[in-house]
Amino acid sequence: MVEVKNKVCLIVHDGWGIAAKPGLEGNAIEAGTTTNMDTIAKEHSFRKLAAHGTAVGLSEGLMGNSEVGHLNIGAGRIVWQDIVRIDVSIKKKEFHKNPQILESMKRAKEGNGRLHLLGLISDGGVHSHIHHLFALLETAKEEGVPHTYVHFFGDGRDTAPRSAAGYCEQLLEFMKKEEYGELATIVGRYYAMDRDKRWERVKVAIDGLVDGEGEKLVDTKTFVLDAIKGNYEKDVTDEFLKPIIVNGDEGRIKDGDTLFLFNYRSDRMREIATVLGSLDKPMEVNIPKDLHITTMSQYNSEFPFPVAFPPQVMTNVLAETLASQGVKQAHIAETEKYAHVTFFFNGGLEKQFKNEERHMIPSPKVPTYDKDPKMSVKDVANKVAEVVRESKHEFVMCNFAPPDMVGHTGVFDAAVEAISHTDEAVGTVYKACQDAGYILLITADHGNAEQMKNLETGAPHTAHTTNAVPFIMTGDPEKFKFTEDKDDGEQEPGALCDVAPTVLDLLGLEQPKEMSGRSLLAKV
Repeated sequence: MVEVKNKVCLIVHDGWGIAAKPGLEGNAIEAGTTTNMDTIAKEHSFRKLAAHGTAVGLSEGLMGNSEVGHLNIGAGRIVWQDIVRIDVSIKKKEFHKNPQILESMKRAKEGNGRLHLLGLISDGGVHSHIHHLFALLETAKEEGVPHTYVHFFGDGRDTAPRSAAGYCEQLLEFMKKEEYGELATIVGRYYAMDRDKRWERVKVAIDGLVDGEGEKLVDTKTFVLDAIKGNYEKDVTDEFLKPIIVNGDEGRIKDGDTLFLFNYRSDRMREIATVLGSLDKPMEVNIPKDLHITTMSQYNSEFPFPVAFPPQVMTNVLAETLASQGVKQAHIAETEKYAHVTFFFNGGLEKQFKNEERHMIPSPKVPTYDKDPKMSVKDVANKVAEVVRESKHEFVMCNFAPPDMVGHTGVFDAAVEAISHTDEAVGTVYKACQDAGYILLITADHGNAEQMKNLETGAPHTAHTTNAVPFIMTGDPEKFKFTEDKDDGEQEPGALCDVAPTVLDLLGLEQPKEMSGRSLLAKV
């Protein structure tokens, strides 16, 4: 094992951005109690990091997200995201020739003639994009698939809470123009895209997709849009739409059908793919036989399904680099963000590296986190403090979930409370780091809680933002201070990909050539 210069602890806030300017309405961070964050930033070294768009491998101007943020932080390089890879393939006309997409279409055409396209339909760009669905419909039409059914998962988290009617209208107009495709089901992501093993939610979605349990409609544009808007009148927003059955039994998933799941983000598709693929059936549901499933990206390395856009292999991410040199590390989070400090932080690998310890703290079992804004952040902080005080690990990292998870609910007062609890957690970890002699780094994966209100409409803003995020480093500010961005066009502004190189610099370890980010530690 190598000797390190400094032991390092890293806090990754989820959804803690820096507002464009102070005093804006709807800033839950400004409204919360942030004594610890403010004091630490003032007494030590502080700067901003870019966390959206091309700085993190996304399309220009696209807001960041938790998966992308943790990938970039852990990889130490800009990780070009699936949305960009797919967008480029569509632009270059390669999407329509993708072998796995064509094989899925061929199987449908030569089988029973029935293809189902399932996924989140919006332009939020976090889990999917409506343009990718349009490209799939075009390809299915070109390949002569007789019947293609679209199952519409409502968003309302990465987009405005009442925007599904607009996206549905776009879809219906597109299918009308192409004279191809049928809308079969509408259901909110709360049911179709659970990721916390709340199988009773997934069952609601499956029962609608397969058995037609839900509100039944005649397949006309007016009735479909009226049904969605009728839910709005009952304060049921896009995320929480219960199944709306648009074209009766014809559009249900049946024996021998072909399914294409077009979300490219993996974490919220694993459960529904597991059930539809009959890999596990944790609840009583009716699953048709002989389904053929293809997925846009790899949802789980152990899934047997063909993948249209397989993962990019990354080597020498931070966790692997530390493991190869015998450095002990600990990764800590609550259930909701456990995948982010393990799978995503480790470069999209399920693998647990040598000398890597993992701790998962259970998230509270509530329908939405505005009901319990503190979540389990105190328990996460206590575990981090315990591990730091043991001083066995040279690197400790954690995720604080409340700003993002409560921010997504759109409930401002709950988000303010979430911020205050998260700041208390920062204080707990800071004290432990001071006592044990660790350098503490604090950053965030993307913005959210700093913008809880749409300033144009006054409606709740539940999505992520394109704002910069904080980067704080403790230690004697004369010895440990950040570089400043050069405004000469020669150097990219500091971004999330620079966190891992900074960690290695603090540890006194060499940065691997695969890491294209740079250390932001000033040489003094």
